[in-house]
Amino acid sequence: MRFVVRTCTCIGIIGTGAVLALASPSAHPAKGSAADQPVLKTQIGSATFYAFRFHGRKTASGRIFDINKNMAAHRTYPFGTVVRVTNLGNRRSVNVVIVDRGPYGKNRREGAIIDLSRAAAEKLVIIQRGQARVKLEVLVWGDGQYRSTDLRKSAKPADSPPAPPRAPSKEGSNATRSDLRFAEGKTCRSSC
Repeated sequence: MRFVVRTCTCIGIIGTGAVLALASPSAHPAKGSAADQPVLKTQIGSATFYAFRFHGRKTASGRIFDINKNMAAHRTYPFGTVVRVTNLGNRRSVNVVIVDRGPYGKNRREGAIIDLSRAAAEKLVIIQRGQARVKLEVLVWGDGQYRSTDLRKSAKPADSPPAPPRAPSKEGSNATRSDLRFAEGKTCRSSC
């Protein structure tokens, strides 16, 4: 009798947990999430991350580089391109926006296809080794201008090719402070 009572109690607890897990909003992906975006181009190679000395310097796109934001450098992708970078060793991924050109020098000769900010490298757990094999998936093509990786704001039709880069304005980049909000998952409010 005790066995039956214990078994029924365990099954009831497991069943309740399963129902709650399936019914909770966290069990369903949010609309407009990166998982819903079609992949426009894929590339496989190595990733490295920026040295600390580049923090605060101007990038090729005119943006100021911040090691605490999900930024990256790629040799050919237009500025503003949103890329999902997946570490093939541990399957962790992060969305970054292309704001600079690179990698160059020794890293490029050793097969690096992307330079990541420290924040993105930490999320992919490549800080210790300094380099990792990654897969790049283009989610949104850039137009030569800086854009947010908040895919709900910046999504373009999947079949649109990248636009040719435009010359920067006299003041520099036309980007706003809200462009970097994707890294923290924040939305822009009136302070942007």
